[in-house]
Amino acid sequence: MPTEGPHAPRMLDGAELVAFVATTDLERSDDFYGGVLGLHHIETTPFANVYDVGGTTLRVTLVQQRTPAPYTVLGWKVADIAATVATLTAGGIVMKRVDGMNQDEAGIWTAPVTESGALRGASGGARIAWFEDPDGNVLSVGQMDP
Repeated sequence: MPTEGPHAPRMLDGAELVAFVATTDLERSDDFYGGVLGLHHIETTPFANVYDVGGTTLRVTLVQQRTPAPYTVLGWKVADIAATVATLTAGGIVMKRVDGMNQDEAGIWTAPVTESGALRGASGGARIAWFEDPDGNVLSVGQMDP
């Protein structure tokens, strides 16, 4: 059985995805993910807060020390980014400004359209905004269809 290429077995294709993000304080993270963002809390264990996010399990996992990543670690596709950003901002979340990104006054960046009609990883015209959780993890919301 081939282990590489187009005929390799798809061992995880179709398997349920579990997303992870790190925290140094489970109570503070639940205040944010369950309270501010309104995610459906499933359980708290000594190791993680667990949420159901549109059918995907999110484990906000307790770590002793978190090393900040300078990129997005978790994001959501939304139908109306302007309304979503307005709601997040009204809830006290500050949109992150990213050097080199031409963001509007609300903090929303629009992906440029290239000759091929898209930018790698984002459709041309996709709109994205970033914010941080209390641990400094970079999160995003994006409207992929302009």
